[in-house]
Amino acid sequence: MSSDDINPRKPSLGLALVPVVLTLAVLGIQLFYFGDFTPHIPLAIGLAITAIVGLYLGHDWGNMEDGVFRVINVSLPSVSVLIVVGMIIGVWIASGTVPTLIYYGLLILSPQIFLAASMIMCAVVSVSLGTSWGTVGTVGLALMGIGAGFDIPMYWTAGAVVSGAFFGDKISPLSDTTNLAPAVTGVNLFDHIRNMMPTTVPAMLIALGVYIWAGYALIGEGTASFERIDSITNALNEYFAISPWLLVPALLVLALAIMKKPPIPSLFAGVVAGAITAMIAQGSSLHDTFGYANSGYSIETGIAEIDSLLNRGGIQSMMWTISLILIALGFGGALERTGCLQAIIAAILSKVHSFAGVQTAAIATSTATNLVAGDPYLSIALPGRMYAPVYRGMGRSTLNLSRATEEGGTLMSPLIPWNAGGAFVISALGLGVIDGNFENLLYIPLAFACWMTPVIGIFYAWTGLFSPMASEAEKQDWRDNDRAVADLSEYGYDDPLADAPARAPAE
Repeated sequence: MSSDDINPRKPSLGLALVPVVLTLAVLGIQLFYFGDFTPHIPLAIGLAITAIVGLYLGHDWGNMEDGVFRVINVSLPSVSVLIVVGMIIGVWIASGTVPTLIYYGLLILSPQIFLAASMIMCAVVSVSLGTSWGTVGTVGLALMGIGAGFDIPMYWTAGAVVSGAFFGDKISPLSDTTNLAPAVTGVNLFDHIRNMMPTTVPAMLIALGVYIWAGYALIGEGTASFERIDSITNALNEYFAISPWLLVPALLVLALAIMKKPPIPSLFAGVVAGAITAMIAQGSSLHDTFGYANSGYSIETGIAEIDSLLNRGGIQSMMWTISLILIALGFGGALERTGCLQAIIAAILSKVHSFAGVQTAAIATSTATNLVAGDPYLSIALPGRMYAPVYRGMGRSTLNLSRATEEGGTLMSPLIPWNAGGAFVISALGLGVIDGNFENLLYIPLAFACWMTPVIGIFYAWTGLFSPMASEAEKQDWRDNDRAVADLSEYGYDDPLADAPARAPAE
């Protein structure tokens, strides 16, 4: 029998929950019982459990394999970004670009406003680059060094970096997730960005206030250790040539971003510029720069803060994260292809009939997909496809849905350690969670802008604020493009297209 003759069954809710619950149980054993922060094998086991469920439902392996690799293929551009970011970290450290950023940051920035400034700086860079990962791995890494110099706990600095970087990713028209959400829900990109402002701006302002307060509370007026700062700046001066000219690779990447060049070529241009700078300014050989790009930079200054931050980078340093991403994506693809995720979402939709309930469920579903599947792309695409007809059936603009998927998808991704976003943050910022420094996971609640945005979004849903109805132009778009509209008449909703003009016949 060919795969074309196979007609797999849809899973019941109970069966759909089996791979999800068992995978979370195995993850819990690995993380909390064994105290081992390597989620790869539990997720691989989850993929195997999902495959067994799929075989029971009548799927053949070829069908499920296609689902696994389809989701992996969608995310390959981000894996490519990871590879280039790994290269850029190693080369920019060797070139003196990152040490120069740390050096001048320690001299210029006030310790009390450092956290707030870090968030703003990362937000601006991320909007320009269109990639939160690129921002975290470059500017974010330098800020971790400055924070260490000010004796600010790593998790506070990481929280501010993540808040700013993923805020920028969420509203940048160059971002892949910002383009994915409106594409899935059928709305205009810039309308989508404007509709995110009512939740994003208040969350950023609240986070800014908290970081300013925390800066004074953590450091206090005049209590920063200037002896510690001097030891770091002196060591940087000893081991690197420090000059404003060494910021050219970073400025080049920013200039290319402002010119709206694609992120991957722009970042790779930064790698090339960093390699040339390393050879000219730091005396590195061409072979050395190849090594920095592949295996990362290595140095022993005798100062723990510098050594822990600057001994990193290279393509190979990203392999732990990339392997985790690929396994998590495969697990998510298997859950989608077997119908398990759809069954869970359908069960939610059968119980929720108000706009506030649906909006809350959409945010929660995107977050849960991030939690279970480990993939920010799937957490946007799947709920976006499943919920869109319901929003239209209620006469609500799907701008509400595109915002919900970004809030539960893009912004929650870095807060889940085994998610693609969380794994990268932990690795790129050197939080050392793999080595048992679990206290640095406190960056999760301290990334205020990320988790406060969906909270504000849920508040708006239940109060009716900033929750637009579908415009006549949007309804006409539904008709013209044959977009699915759920029949919700049994729940008291009128047909939103009943009064819309008929589509003109094709000539």
